[in-house]
Amino acid sequence: MIRAPLHRLCATELVSLYERGELSPLQYHSHLLDHLQRQEPLINALCLHDPQQVLDQAEQATRRWARRAPCGPLDGVPVTLKALVGTRSDAIAQGCAGVDPIIAQADAPPAARMLEAGAIVLGKTTVPDFGMLSSGLSSLHGITRNPWNLALNPGGSSSGAAAAAAAGYGPLHLGTDIGGSVRLPAGWCGLVGFKPSLGRVPIDPYYTGRCAGPMTRTVDDCALMMSVLARPDKRDATSLQTVELDWYQRAPALCGLRVGLMLEPGCGLEPDASICAAVQEAARLFADAGAVVENVAPLMDRSLLDGLDHFWRARQWSELCKLAPERQRQVLPYIREWAEVAGRMSAVQAVEGFNTTFEMRRRAAQLFERYDLLLTPTNQVRAFSAEWASPTNDPQRPFDHIVFTVPWNMGEQPALSINCGFDEGGLPIGLQMVAPRFADNLLLSLARVYEGWRGPIRHWPD
Repeated sequence: MIRAPLHRLCATELVSLYERGELSPLQYHSHLLDHLQRQEPLINALCLHDPQQVLDQAEQATRRWARRAPCGPLDGVPVTLKALVGTRSDAIAQGCAGVDPIIAQADAPPAARMLEAGAIVLGKTTVPDFGMLSSGLSSLHGITRNPWNLALNPGGSSSGAAAAAAAGYGPLHLGTDIGGSVRLPAGWCGLVGFKPSLGRVPIDPYYTGRCAGPMTRTVDDCALMMSVLARPDKRDATSLQTVELDWYQRAPALCGLRVGLMLEPGCGLEPDASICAAVQEAARLFADAGAVVENVAPLMDRSLLDGLDHFWRARQWSELCKLAPERQRQVLPYIREWAEVAGRMSAVQAVEGFNTTFEMRRRAAQLFERYDLLLTPTNQVRAFSAEWASPTNDPQRPFDHIVFTVPWNMGEQPALSINCGFDEGGLPIGLQMVAPRFADNLLLSLARVYEGWRGPIRHWPD
């Protein structure tokens, strides 16, 4: 018997129902599109969506399942792709009204892997300008809202992906992350958001710290996506050597597991007390299971965060300088104000800023000489206004909220956000779990253990 509503089914449940003939892809997608039609005007999570194409593909998948001949492990399962992930013949506009869209000549590696596995692309999801904000605010797409509270922000830059996942636009969603863009919105929207080790999921274009990763409602669905995404693609020169990983492996014995607990960011916004309390409770569960939990000093400091800010400003300013003045004026004002400071910056400042990434990498590597797992808050503060470009809404303090997430992009460690409770207003709180480089499947196994302790979330927004 199918448990209702259909749009809350996990991908693993969907595949099982298809296999048993209890639900067809066409039946499922017809329901999903009706649900989406009701929700999307409120949330604004999608920027490219063709309902008829979805139904046509669902009908083809239905015929394959009827013949017991699925074309892949995700045949007939919907997925959304972040707008920055190219799909053949579709426009990539970077969430910015001032940029001429580029037509993708091929499916980017993560999109290609999902399509090869039989997934149906439900649509592309919204992003802020250039993917450079932890916000759902975009000069091109407008405002994407948090389904848990429409007055609030889902975070970003995988804003539409997070909103779509929380609102029940199917079970599988793909984001990208260069400083927290998968994990931050996952935390504010109650999701599992996974940033793998750099190179584990091939991506194009690749860049320092840039990863693609799943955004789902369960750890098993995250593992299912990784079993597809973590396949080789020569277009990514940073991709890791192909190895077969068991994405559903059982966690090791927790007795003696060395766990670090980091509650102080070292700079930036002071963590909210309710967030720290929820993370401490998660750490207690590990300690009760036999893990050795120790408090850890902050990894970041103001000089590292400011250095990264200087480099990213210079990088963004180089992009804005390519635009004609009238096109620059169409860019989100927050982005312009933030980046134009780099016009007065020396080349030495920009290079010194980039060099801070190597200090972050060094400190992260040292930390994991001592620990098997690190627990931190995902977000330093609660979800903020939907109209704001960042939690501070101040372009001169743009990264004060990413202090817990950005080091692992630079250090290349796998990091995951998972819901660990709700505040007094009923809004999700994210726990970040970080493991040593390349221990991606270990991290998922430990997240699955924690998910079992926590239990399922039964009151998703509708």
